[in-house]
Amino acid sequence: MSKRDYYDVLGVSRNAGENEIKKAYRKLALEFHPDRNKGNKEAEERFKEAAEAYEVLRDREKRDIYDRFGHQGLEGRGFRGFSGFEDIFSSFGDIFDDFFGFGNSRGRKTREKQGKSLRYDIELSLKEAYYGIDREISFYRQDVCPECNGSGSGFGSEPQICPTCQGRGQVVRSQGFFQISSTCPMCHGQGEIITNPCSNCSGQGRIRIERTINVKIPPGVDTGSQLRLRNEGEPGDFGGPKGDLFVVIHVNEDRFFKREGDDLLCEVPVSFVQAALGSTVNIPVLGEDGDYDLDIPQGTQPGEIIRIDGKGMPSVRRYHKRGDLYAKVIVKVPQKLNQRQKDLLEAFAETEGLAVTGRAKRWKAFGRK
Repeated sequence: MSKRDYYDVLGVSRNAGENEIKKAYRKLALEFHPDRNKGNKEAEERFKEAAEAYEVLRDREKRDIYDRFGHQGLEGRGFRGFSGFEDIFSSFGDIFDDFFGFGNSRGRKTREKQGKSLRYDIELSLKEAYYGIDREISFYRQDVCPECNGSGSGFGSEPQICPTCQGRGQVVRSQGFFQISSTCPMCHGQGEIITNPCSNCSGQGRIRIERTINVKIPPGVDTGSQLRLRNEGEPGDFGGPKGDLFVVIHVNEDRFFKREGDDLLCEVPVSFVQAALGSTVNIPVLGEDGDYDLDIPQGTQPGEIIRIDGKGMPSVRRYHKRGDLYAKVIVKVPQKLNQRQKDLLEAFAETEGLAVTGRAKRWKAFGRK
């Protein structure tokens, strides 16, 4: 049996926006929800069909593939829809809570959920970012209580099955011919209640701890770089894995170097005599050498940029590769001259045909006789 067009299933146009698609699915899911249509096979199929259409059209990538290649395009990418109600509720459980105020009455409690991930910000100097460093960091997180091993119950006791929902985490109430599921008010969806709370964690199963670890920061990181440390976040629910710790890098500005990707830029001041005659200027560089003899060619112009290969930052993306250093030449004009210096410059100007005799020392414009 061929599948219906997903836009037709939800009753929306092909250019429908996200909110319109969500609203259309909400209406169909409410109408064909299995808790409201016990034993109705047609309603069950319509419920699955609407969920599959919503799963595709709410996802930009899946929707683009479907618009271009149809159902076959999605199948070629491994999309097969949902295997059953449990699969749908696992994907959209939170959405059903938002839509209707009830979720999955079919054992949603047992679904594993990964713990919360955390963030830690680190500031580095440009030099530290160049070499890479090992940095010890300390942060606070929730962790499993060692006294009760996360159960929340005191020594010698265990959580009891909730008598209100019989461990399902959901209660069902009837409204006319409808049956509405909602979170159990006794256990708050946990399916269990603590009768003898652990004194160490007050029945929460978790405590706040300070965690200290060593973070290895590789050479070449830049502002915005992130290191992901798996399982250093908070514990998951229902046996789910821990979250991760994301270490976010901030590289402070340097007084001499400016950074653009893996390249470095600097300004090198020279006198107009050095620029005219050529010279060698010693400048600082990052790396084992610590400094570099930069050749200023004869006749170098103000603002001219000299490229120095391989004296930039290490690349975190290309192993054993480094960026370049670009040195911008800044020609400094002296503001105070002694008489000998003035005489020498005037003599030089005369050789250039620039000087006019007389006390006023007016200068001819370039190119004029």
